[in-house]
Amino acid sequence: MFTGIITDIGTVRSLQQQGDLIARIGTSYAPDGIAIGASIACDGVCLTVTDRGTDAQGSWFDVDISAETVSKTNIGDGGWQVGKRLNLERALKLGDELGGHIVSGHVDGVAEVVAMADEGDSTRVTLRAPDALAKFIAPKGSVALNGTSLTVNEVNGAEFGINFIPHTKTATTWGDAKVGDKENLEIDTLARYVARLAEWDAK
Repeated sequence: MFTGIITDIGTVRSLQQQGDLIARIGTSYAPDGIAIGASIACDGVCLTVTDRGTDAQGSWFDVDISAETVSKTNIGDGGWQVGKRLNLERALKLGDELGGHIVSGHVDGVAEVVAMADEGDSTRVTLRAPDALAKFIAPKGSVALNGTSLTVNEVNGAEFGINFIPHTKTATTWGDAKVGDKENLEIDTLARYVARLAEWDAK
């Protein structure tokens, strides 16, 4: 379980296809504080640490990524390449502050950036969600995009807008965003259950 509050920006250091895809991710997290088997959200994808260490380039951890995960997220089709920066968040511990919203790290689909416009020091980004997920996105509701907990400003069909303040752009990878980017989308868990209850009541 995560909060969508990014605590580090990592970098893809290597990718190897050995059955599953094995990624080595550079991080500022201290290796001795990362347990083998721990969960780390990497651009919003909950992945399990299989190894960790330090070398001349700094600290790193390895994760195995299944073909299913690759196909359902922005990892596939060249989305993750060596050098790509990733939003990182370690799993929530009992007693931690819940500063964002409850995020599972189970990506529901991929949203595309379709427009960007600066508004003062902030940037308004418009994204298009898959049609099947659009009904779960509501104005002033929460979504996780590349692991970042964000508030939806407006919704127009399958398109929705997010406003990125300067802090978010520097503390996450959102300062790198451009039109055409594909972003990992996780809808709000509460929205999912409300929709399911409505479907059940309609039967």
